Amino acid sequence: MGLSRTLYEEFRARIADGTYDVGAALPSTRTLAAERGLSRTTVTLVYEQLAADGFIETRLGAASRVVAGVAQTRTTASGYTQQAEENEHAGRLSSFGDRVGTMTFVESSPAEPREIDFVYGPLAGSDFPTLTWLKALRKVERQRKVRLEYEDPRGNLSLRKALQAHLSRNRGLACSVEQLMVVNGSQQALDLCARLLLNPGDRVIVENPGYRLAHSVFDAYGAELVGVDVDDYGIEIEQLAEIQTAQMAFVTPTHQFPLGAFLPVSRRHALLAWAAAKGTWIIEDDYDSEYRYSVRPEPTLQSLDPCGCVIHVGTFSKTLSPQLRLGYMVLPPRLVNTFRAAKRLADRHAPTGVQRALALLLEDGSYDRHVRSMRRKQHIRQQALIIALDKHLGHQVEVQGAASGLHLITWFPQLSASLETRLAQFALELGVRVYPISPLYCFTESKSRVAGLVMGYSLLDGYEIDEGVRRLAVALRKL
Repeated sequence: MGLSRTLYEEFRARIADGTYDVGAALPSTRTLAAERGLSRTTVTLVYEQLAADGFIETRLGAASRVVAGVAQTRTTASGYTQQAEENEHAGRLSSFGDRVGTMTFVESSPAEPREIDFVYGPLAGSDFPTLTWLKALRKVERQRKVRLEYEDPRGNLSLRKALQAHLSRNRGLACSVEQLMVVNGSQQALDLCARLLLNPGDRVIVENPGYRLAHSVFDAYGAELVGVDVDDYGIEIEQLAEIQTAQMAFVTPTHQFPLGAFLPVSRRHALLAWAAAKGTWIIEDDYDSEYRYSVRPEPTLQSLDPCGCVIHVGTFSKTLSPQLRLGYMVLPPRLVNTFRAAKRLADRHAPTGVQRALALLLEDGSYDRHVRSMRRKQHIRQQALIIALDKHLGHQVEVQGAASGLHLITWFPQLSASLETRLAQFALELGVRVYPISPLYCFTESKSRVAGLVMGYSLLDGYEIDEGVRRLAVALRKL
């Protein structure tokens, strides 16, 4: 009776907390009996009791399913969870766990059907090269190896070879295949850098405003963030020169996030000279490098680096899909073995199938053709946004960051930064989602600032862009 009671309470709890939702099928009595080492009779009795108590319904020849009307039970389960938290185990977290536990992250939620969303980051599903990708995946599956085993933590060799040629051809990077590491998006690259190069208390130079998820990674490992302002040409080298020591600097020289500045070659050389003199590692996030509309490509920091202090980070999230979780790092030779070992400890390696599929797209030119197509589409969307801003807001706004990327910064010279949130709220009431720039500043600003919005356009068509800006203009008049 003890085993059957335990199993009964387990299923009640799982139904109560939603693990088995309404309509969900329970395992067959035969399967569950085999998995738990119980007799089938015991499992059958438990199911019959659950049915008698109104939790499931059973039918001959069909799976037992959870029935509607268990909301009251779920309330009880919630109360149980609260009681469990009050009596929680006294074990401690690590200092890293303590820091992470205090962090808050803004999770983006899908827009309502009638909302126009100027979000930056996601891509339109219709832009994904579905047929090309499926063709590559099918070819990969037909070539499945006899021996299924773990691969090099740095990534699939065919992808790294194709990536080496691609980066040399398109970004001017000179690196060996051994220096390349495939990661689960740029965020894992940042985590590896922080974990392997930072100790608590180390100073990290970051752009202000800048990429907050990168800042959060460095914060989590106990680093001291030192913000350096950004002007129309990227990170201000004069401010950087005043900083005596730093273990790391995180920069986005190709398309500064979020302001869109492009770091000129003179500043690139100055940054590298400063890092070499201070013994500082530079993380070069090649953010949005594929989307250049009116600027010519400049040499990457990695290609200009004479002393091996630059870690180059890139991703396929902005050209293919962020859901693929595919990125890469170009490591200085002395860091390769350390990062390889850390990647092995973290997750062995990124999924092999998608790596091999991407390698095929790089090898046969499909990826380059897709990027050219995407660049044209995104430029059309960007121009539609610029035209709409001029049409509906005119002199009331100033646009920044139009040379490249997937978003614009829209400044409102007549509004103070304190009104950004109200403007966004008024716009939301009219069915438009816009995003204040203030959360991207993580330090006290040296001078007063006007209100600004980060406006992405990669999900929208021309009509939606024009209508969204028209509604934004109405919201602005309310202020």
